[in-house]
This record gives sequence, structure tokens and C-alpha cells, in this order.
Amino acid sequence: MEISKLYDPASTEDKWYAYWLENRYFNSKPDDREPYTVVIPPPNVTGVLHMGHMLNNTIQDVLVRKARMEGKNACWVPGVDHASIATEAKVVQKLRKEGIKKSDLSRDEFLEHAWEWKNKHGGIILEQLKKLGASCDWERETFTMDPDYSRSVIDTFLDLYEKGLIYRGQRMINWDPAAKTALSDEEVIHKEVNSKLYHVRYQVAGTDEWVTIATTRPETILGDTAICVHPDDERYKHLHGKKAIVPMVNREIPIITDEYVEMEFGTGCLKITPAHDVNDYDLGAKHNLETIDILNADGTLSEDAGFYIGEDRFDVRKKIAIDLKEAGHMVKEEDYTNKVGYSERTDVPIEPRISLQWFVKMKDFSKPALDHVMNDDVQFWPPKFKNSYRHWMENVKDWCISRQLWWGHRIPAFYFGEGKDDYVIARTAEEAITKVKAKTGRDVSAADLSQDEDVLDTWFSSWLWPISVFNGFYTKEEVDYYYPTNDLVTAPEIMFFWVARMIIAGYEFRGEKPFKNVYYTGIVRDKQGRKMSKSLGNSPDPIELMKQYGADGVRAGMLFSSPAGNDLLFDESLCEQGRNFSNKIWNALRLVKSWAPEERDTPEVATIATEWMDNKLNQVIEEVNDYYSKFRISDVLMTCYKFAWNDFFSWYLEAVKPAYGEQIDTVTYQKVIGHFETLLKLLHPLMPFITEEMWHLLSERQGPKEALVIAKWPEGGSYDADFIKGFDIATELVTQIRNVRKQNQIPNKIAIDLYVAGENDPLTGFYALVKRMTNVENIHMNEEMPGQAFSFVIGQMSYAVPFGETVDVEGQKSKLEEELNYTRGFLKSVQKKLSNERFVNNAPEQVVASEKKKEADALAKISVLEEKLAGLGA
Repeated sequence: MEISKLYDPASTEDKWYAYWLENRYFNSKPDDREPYTVVIPPPNVTGVLHMGHMLNNTIQDVLVRKARMEGKNACWVPGVDHASIATEAKVVQKLRKEGIKKSDLSRDEFLEHAWEWKNKHGGIILEQLKKLGASCDWERETFTMDPDYSRSVIDTFLDLYEKGLIYRGQRMINWDPAAKTALSDEEVIHKEVNSKLYHVRYQVAGTDEWVTIATTRPETILGDTAICVHPDDERYKHLHGKKAIVPMVNREIPIITDEYVEMEFGTGCLKITPAHDVNDYDLGAKHNLETIDILNADGTLSEDAGFYIGEDRFDVRKKIAIDLKEAGHMVKEEDYTNKVGYSERTDVPIEPRISLQWFVKMKDFSKPALDHVMNDDVQFWPPKFKNSYRHWMENVKDWCISRQLWWGHRIPAFYFGEGKDDYVIARTAEEAITKVKAKTGRDVSAADLSQDEDVLDTWFSSWLWPISVFNGFYTKEEVDYYYPTNDLVTAPEIMFFWVARMIIAGYEFRGEKPFKNVYYTGIVRDKQGRKMSKSLGNSPDPIELMKQYGADGVRAGMLFSSPAGNDLLFDESLCEQGRNFSNKIWNALRLVKSWAPEERDTPEVATIATEWMDNKLNQVIEEVNDYYSKFRISDVLMTCYKFAWNDFFSWYLEAVKPAYGEQIDTVTYQKVIGHFETLLKLLHPLMPFITEEMWHLLSERQGPKEALVIAKWPEGGSYDADFIKGFDIATELVTQIRNVRKQNQIPNKIAIDLYVAGENDPLTGFYALVKRMTNVENIHMNEEMPGQAFSFVIGQMSYAVPFGETVDVEGQKSKLEEELNYTRGFLKSVQKKLSNERFVNNAPEQVVASEKKKEADALAKISVLEEKLAGLGA
């Protein structure tokens, strides 16, 4: 069969992916095999493929493909998350372009637009993953708002409410003024920003005395309801029980005392604004202070502020600073660096806000999930992430699960009155009517009920992912077979959003862990170390990369430098390296398939080489399996890459290649084909497309049952480490001899002799290989070394290649003398440094040791060079 000169990724990838789908290799049903289950971290329905997805899903596919080849029932479940905040923002943006405001629509009308958008744009990312080669069971594709999935979310809410783990309460929460919704603590990103610190003075009521406070948010002065000092602070003891006057609004507020105040920090005097600061809220509750909410939901100032009504909070910050200065209240302004919480979704500063929301009690609820990670029932890779996990779980706060949005799972609370307890939790209005009667004895109709307008936090649905993708709340067969899943591949940024909560849900609803291992990938950064983002313009389009370098080239490029848990410094040259590797493999196939085997005796060199490859492959299989067991996927790739490039394609194929004008013997050829097949099996999880193509070109296959995608993973076996070491030394000797030829312009066609001296020669049995690969005619063992020769040492053995007639002896003397003079000069500079007592006594120990090693190496080299010159009669 004619094999094309160049590998064509585009046609190959489309052909084989269609073939895999057609033959349903990725589909899984429960059977008597060991299951291997992976659930995809569901990307947002709004998402398109980025480099983080590429890394994450490449690793997942590698693990799934290997498991499939091991004969396990591999099941990789794909799907997307409804992503309440992100999706609603996209739909609102689309409607705005069409001249439609969300506020002009009813809930049902808005949701019609949202579903239309989802059906048109949602799931694009899953189609893109197919280009990568993702071997998901596409018939299991799940959406977190599918009917059965939604049912499980609502039933989970009811279950936890009935257990007393969900409650409704007025609490200080994180508020996103852009999305106009509450956020959990985990959805807030704290950024260091350059701010202003404003020092503002308040008059003590009925006196000419003033106290000064410092704040970065002067607009909140309008909501102040107390000044607080430490009870032991001598500066303010005379003010205990007095009142201060809030600037501009002229409201009298109490001066209270509390040990919360740090006397040494700032002026030791704090303004208390219970409605707009978490700590102030706690102090307000403790001291029974008034709460004045000066902000509307959109971040503009409210009627209660009394000033700047309807103006944006940041505009007011600038205006009030000017007004305070003009009124004589501004003592000073200074530059200040502080941390500000930003919404993870909309990237706007959040506001602490008192709001009536729904919460999950987390303290006792989360304890099993902490214990089972710390005792390694659920293993983290790398284990260092256990420390972050433990810190979060030991300091976990109640989870705010309500969001002021329309897109998502609507909270199943039905209100029938104005009282704080006038509600029931029910799946439907009909069920709610029954529950209201049971609760109050009253008969009500659906018209008397109003369902909560809010939806549940997106993570309240995705925490059920490993259970609900198998409909595990309602049927047993699949969830009992596939759960717990095996490996979760995800990013450490969502350890608390998602991983921790899935573990909590697993133990709560299944009594068992949701997965056995969690592999944390790093963040994909550019070569300058910056996180890839659209705004920086440093994130390449993965689809375009795959068009340019092939999916296999990009997969390899992503894995070349992606150790678990450490960030990946991505450079496009890595994809080029991956493509070059693809081309190297392809060219090796073309070489092997160009040989025409015939029945003839097997040369001794081929016997040595094939025996070495038998052993070497077993060693590589052992190393690769060990790396897989430790989730060191980058090391898996590098081991296969180095083995293929250096050992298989370079030394092995050269050693067995038939001499010019001859054909390879049948025995050796079959061995080479078998070894090549094993190499393709090792590479397949990493580079599935090119290996499947080459698998079918290497040997004739009997239909779909012999596809590489389901070929048996290499078992490996014992190997002779001494034999492998002997072959490696032989290749080192070959390299040295070739260097002698190259440096001295000795053509390869000219046969040379080799002298060998030393005991316990490790190359016994390998000299046939050396002779064949270097055109050595005679090998002289432990004979007197020739005087005029190129000599070198490997280990404990000395080797010499006699000068031939073509060698310029005088030229060799000149080269050696030049090198000797340089080395003596270098030695002199090193010894001068070592004779300096100040250097020896003050320099770091390792630096002094390094200089002493340089001295010893130079002395040894001088001795060798002098010996060589003596041999030349110099």
C-alpha cells in the first residue's frame, strides 16, 4: 500500500472520529466488566472552547482511552451547566440589542427567549470537544435543566429543608449590583486595588470636640448609626456614652465601646454602618443599632441615603469627598492599597447587603466531606491541595443558595400570607395547597399562592452531577454500577464551588464518595506567566491551533509541560513540537513499510536489537503505568516521546534496517511490527488520531473489532536491566566513535579499528552492533594501546581509534596543545579564587564546592591531554 509522504491531520481526524462514533466504541451500558467512570466538569452552556478546556479535557480523554484499552467499561459522561448568571446576562444583552428590556417582559416571556437562546447557542463547546477527540458517551449528554435533573434539584431542596438544613433568613450577603443577585462567598474574588483613604472628622454632640475616622467608602457615612472605640482606650474614655453628629446628615449617633476595635490601628475610632459592612452588621446586632440601607439593588443611592438619590455609588464617592471637604469635615486624603471583593461572574465590586435569602447550614453537614478527604478515601492529586481544602472546610460558612434571577431552578417555596412563616415548601402549586391546609387548616387556591421569584444557585444543581447524570435519585441500575465515579479532572479554582460540595452531596445522598481521585490541573498561562484572557489578547483559538498543528499535535503540546496542580506556561512552539513528533512517527511508519521481508537468516545485530527492544518496552510500560497511577500525565507523554524519538526511531530502526541492496529478514520484520504496535498502543491515549491511522496501515485489520481504540493495553513483563544498560553503553560508544569520525573528517566508508582496555567489559555481546553502526573492522581487546590514536573513556573502559593515513598528526598536536593551554589557564583562574581566604570563608558552601570540582576536573583533563600529546611524540 502506498503511504502518503505527508500526514494529513484534517482528513484523518474527521474520518476516524466518524468511524469511532459509527461503531459506538464510546457508548457504555452496565455489564459484568469493571466500570471506569468519569463525569465531565460541565462547561457553561454559554461557553466556547478555551485553552483551559483543552488541557482539562485532553487529560480526561487520556485517562478514559487508557481505561477502555485496559478492558474496563469506560463511561465518560458529557454535559453542560445552565449557568444562571452568565446565561441570563447573555440573554439580557441579546434582548437589549433588539430593543427589549427584561423589565418589560413577564417571567414566562423571558424564559421563552432564554430557552430559544440556549437551543441555538448552547452546547457549541461540546461539538468543539469532538474536534479534540473527546471519547465521551454522547448519548448520555446531560443538561442541568433537563426534566429529570431539575426534578432531582427540587427534591434535594425539599429533603434538606425537611431535615432542617435549609432555612430562610435575613443575613448580610454578597450582592452583585450588575447582576442584581446574591452571591456565595466562593463567588467573590478579592483583588488588590489602589484606593483612597479618607480621614473624616465627626463633631461630638454638645461640644467643640471632634473625633476622626478613616474610611475607603465615604458614601457609606450616610448610613452610619454609631461610632465605636475600645473600652480601654484612654484617649476616648471621656466620650463613653456620648453622641457624635454624622457629617452632612446631622444625625446624632451613639459613641459605643467594644473590644473588637484595635486601639493601635488608625485613629482607634470606627464608624459603624450595619447595612454595608459584615463586621459592622455583627456589631449592630450586638449593640442593637439602627440599620440604614443607603443603596438600591443596582448600586445607586436609595431614598434612605437622603443625598445623591439615584446616583451611582462610585460617582457619589467622588462627590461626597468634595462636599465633605467644603463642609470642613475632610481632614486629609491619602493613597491606599486594599483588597476589594469582585463578582466572579460580572467582575464588578460587590456590596455587603442585608437581604432575606435562603441558606444551607454547612457546619455539621460538611464534616464527613472533610474527614473523608483528610483520610484519603477521596485522594487529591497533588496532595498539597488538601491543606487549602481543610482550611475552607474548617471555616465553612452557611451557603447562600438563592439568586435574584429568572433563568434556573425556581425555589419551591409558596407564600400564602405576609408573615415570616407564611410559606410552605412544595414541588407544585397543587402540593402547596395541600401543605397550606395541613399547616393552617385553611382552604386556599392556586390564586392565593405566590411562588418565590428567585432561583437556586447554579452550584446547587451541579453539586448533584455525579449522581443525577445517572438519574440516581430515581433509578438504581446505572448509579449502583457507575457510582462512585473514578477520577475527576478539574481546576483548583472550583475546589470549593464544586468539588467540596459534590463530596458533601455524595455522603449525604448516597452515603459514599462521589469519586475516588481528584486531579487538579494548573492554570494555562502565556510564556510571560500571565493568565490567558480575551482582554489581554494572549489566548489562542484552540480550533485554529488544531487546524494548524492537528488535534494530536495540540494535545501533545498541552501535555508537554502540564504537571498536576502546577500552572502550564503555554507556548505555541509546544504545539509545533507536537506536530513534529506526529511527522516523525509517520516517517518511521513509511520507512518500516518500505521494507520487503524475505526468508533469510537473522543477522546477529538484529537479534541484539530486537532483544533490547523486548526488554526496553517492558521497562517503558512499567514506567508509564507508574506515572499513570500517580496522575503524572506529562511524564507519561515525555517518557513515550523520548522512548519513541531516541530509542525506537533512532537506535532501534537503524540497528535493524537492512543493509543497502538487501531485504530485512521475516523474523526481524515481524518483531519490528509487533514492537511498533506496542508503541502505538502506548501513544494512543495521548495522540488518538494519528495512532489509529497508523495502526490500520501497519498491518491488515479484520474489521471494527480490531480497531486500536479498543486494542488491549500492553501488559508488559520482566526485563533485564543489565542488558538494557549494556545496549545504552553500546550506543554511547557508537556516538563517541561517530564524533571521532566527524571531528577528523574520517569518511564512514573507511573502515577503522577499535582498541578496548579494561576489566568487566559491559559490552560483551554488543560489539557486533558497534561494528555494524560505526564501520569498525577489527576490535582489539586488552592489547597495547596505539601511540597515535583518538582515545576516550566510558565508565571503567578505555577506547582508542588509531590514526589512519588521512589524519593530520601535526594538526592533532596543535589542537591538543591549544586545548591544554586553555585548560591550564582556566585551572589557574580557579586556583587563584580558591587561594583567596576571604572567598573560601565567606562564599556559600555549595559555591566553594563547585569551584573545587572545577579544579579537580581541570587537573584530570590536563593529565589526559598531556598523555595524548606524549603519545603523539610531543
